[in-house]
Amino acid sequence: MSSPLLKAVAGTAIALGSTAALAEEITVTDVAGREVTVDAPVDRVILGEGRQIYLLGALQPENPFEHVVGWREDFSQADPDNYASYAAKFPELEDIPTFGGFKDGTFDVEQAAALQPDVVLMNLEARTATEDAAYDDKLARLGIPIVYVDFREDPLAHTTPSMRLMGELLGEEDAAEAFIDFSEAQMARVTETIAAAEPERPRVLIDRAGGYSEECCMSFGPGNFGEYVELAGGSNIADGIIPNTFGTLNPEQIIAADPQQVVVTGGNWDAYVPGGAWVGVGPGADMEAARAKLQGLTERTAMTGIEAVENDDFHAIWHQFYNSPYYFVAVQRLAKWFHPELFADLDPEATLQELHERFLPVDYAPGYWVSLKDD
Repeated sequence: MSSPLLKAVAGTAIALGSTAALAEEITVTDVAGREVTVDAPVDRVILGEGRQIYLLGALQPENPFEHVVGWREDFSQADPDNYASYAAKFPELEDIPTFGGFKDGTFDVEQAAALQPDVVLMNLEARTATEDAAYDDKLARLGIPIVYVDFREDPLAHTTPSMRLMGELLGEEDAAEAFIDFSEAQMARVTETIAAAEPERPRVLIDRAGGYSEECCMSFGPGNFGEYVELAGGSNIADGIIPNTFGTLNPEQIIAADPQQVVVTGGNWDAYVPGGAWVGVGPGADMEAARAKLQGLTERTAMTGIEAVENDDFHAIWHQFYNSPYYFVAVQRLAKWFHPELFADLDPEATLQELHERFLPVDYAPGYWVSLKDD
C-alpha cells in the first residue's frame, strides 16, 4: 500500500478513535457460514451493493445513510424511482463515494481503505468473484472485515438471518426483530391458508425481466420467485427444467407446459435498455403505459396459444421483490392472482403500505404491479 494511503488511513483512524472506543469486539457468523470479528456497533459501512439500503432503511429509517461511507453504484440504475424518493429525503446520499462491483473486478481496494470502514457488507453471490480476485485477502490485510448477507440467491432462507445480522452489527437488534415478526406474520397469511385448503395449483411461468431483451424467456428454477410461486399455491413450470435459481426456458418448453398464469417481473430500466419493451412497474409507475407494454408481451412466439393469454391471467410485478426483504408482499400478490376466491380478503397493497408506514423511510406510492385481468 502506498505511503500517502497509509497516512490517509492513519489520519482517519485517529479521527475515529473516540467512536471506536465505544465499540465492542464481537464475532458473528455471516450467511456464508464464516465467523467474522467486528467492532460493533459499526460506525462506518461500505455497501457492496447499493440495494442493500432496502435492509438498512428498515433498520434505521430516521437516517439510513448515517453510517454509509461508500456503496456500489447500482441503486440509481436498477431502481431509479426508489432512488429518487430516497434522494429527495436524504440528499446527502448523492455525496457518498461510489464503487464498482466485486464481480466485474472494478472494486477499488485502496479507495475503500482510505474510507476506513468498520465492515464491508457483500452479497453472497459475489463471494466467488471476491475470493478469486483476492479482495478478501487484500481487505483482511488492511484490517477490514467482509460480512456476507443475502436476499437474492436464497431469500426465503437468508433474508431473516441477514436482517438479524445487520441488526447486530448496527446495534439495531430490536428493529430487526420487529421487521422479522411483521414479515413472518404476513407470510403466514398465505402459507397457512394454502396448507389448510390444499387448492389445485395452476401452472405458472415467471417471465424474468420480460421485454428487457429479445430473448425469451429468462425465468427462475426452484429458488427465489420460483419458490414464491410454490408458497403462493402455484406450480412453477421451470422447476425440473432450470436446476438452479436462474436460467432460461425456450419457447417450445413454454408452449408445451401451457402455463395458466404468467407473471412478468418488471421495473424502470431506462438506464440499461432505454425505451425497451420491459414493463415499467414500481413506485409511482404509469399504469396505462405498463399495461400496454404487458399486453405487447403476450404477442411473443413463446406465448402462442397458452391458457394464461387466452384468459388474461397475465400479470407484471416489481422485479426488485426478488432482491429485497419485501418478498412476502410478492407472495401475497401471487397468491391473490392464483387463488382469488381463497384470498378474497387479502390486500397485498395494504400490506405494502403498512410496510412503508411502519418500517421504511420513504412514503408509499402505488404502481408495483399490473394485470390484464380486471381485479
